[in-house]
Amino acid sequence: MTTSTNAETPAETTFALLPPTRYQGSKRRICGWLGLHLSALHFTTVLDAFGGTGSVSYMLKHLGKCVTYNDALAANREMATGLIENGRTVLSTSATSNLLRRITSAAGLGFISETFRGIYFTDEENDWLDGACRVIPKMGDRFQRAIAWYALFQSAISKRPYNLFHRANLNLRIADVERSFGNKVTWDRSFDEHFRHFVKQANGAVQPTCGTCVASCCDVTDIVGEFDLVYLDPPYINDKGTGVDYFGFYHFLEGMLDYEGWPARVDWSSKHRRLIGEKCRWTNKRRVAVAFEEVFERFRDSRLVISYRSDGIPSIEELVAMLRRQNRRPLVYRHDRYRYALSKNKRSSEILIVAE
Repeated sequence: MTTSTNAETPAETTFALLPPTRYQGSKRRICGWLGLHLSALHFTTVLDAFGGTGSVSYMLKHLGKCVTYNDALAANREMATGLIENGRTVLSTSATSNLLRRITSAAGLGFISETFRGIYFTDEENDWLDGACRVIPKMGDRFQRAIAWYALFQSAISKRPYNLFHRANLNLRIADVERSFGNKVTWDRSFDEHFRHFVKQANGAVQPTCGTCVASCCDVTDIVGEFDLVYLDPPYINDKGTGVDYFGFYHFLEGMLDYEGWPARVDWSSKHRRLIGEKCRWTNKRRVAVAFEEVFERFRDSRLVISYRSDGIPSIEELVAMLRRQNRRPLVYRHDRYRYALSKNKRSSEILIVAE
């Protein structure tokens, strides 16, 4: 059964504490709609298996649930450590100023400056990023360090055309041409300014809750433990067979987090110096159905809630059939008004499958 529901929950103002992000695929704008359905279910422990920006985990945290956030990208796990696992620690204004002074002192020629010249950022910005990657890992408090990484990652995303690292296109930023859009103001704002802004936003999002929350980084089938509810929002493959390659989009953030190990991980044959990595089964149209079946089997004793798109591969009908083979009772809800940023696809709708 498919039900169209576009209503929002009054608690949406609480979820709005989570800072906005330019990260692709964020569910932040429909957390109210998701919360409307999730808050009607009875559960205490929950796994957000493909956590991404952490918006759904953050919402569940504020519903008082014991949340396990997981994502395949270490950079996402680090941001979730600062905003979801962390319930009290902030990075004060004075600590932020001190950190930025240390970054400026440490700035200079390094791996980013040598490897990514003319690809993503200006020479001066590359020097600054090298300084940040030298200083932030030395911060003693893990939650303050996670907030610093969050601020750095969000700053880097904000200064990128399309907010991605999928191609060498610095020229889009620095070309002396007339522009009909306002992104250049954001692009030209210094890393120092961006960093202070995102630290302030992160501090405002740090909230204690009654449930214990943890952040992890592993393949979904390797997650240890059992959960009352498992929320799945895997990378999306459209009806043309094209999947969302988050690893390819945000490899630069992964590299900064692993600054010392970065040189050994670079694919030197790529023009934009992406990381070496196996193709994800969740973005492979020939392997994704088996991936779903494996996860359904792994969590056969949990209630499953799946965020999906109406034109995805596998189809909604195929997913429902898989769930019914496990003697589950799936309900399908549709949100007709939600569109991904930059998407020209007006046919696709947001889908939520709730399987008892």
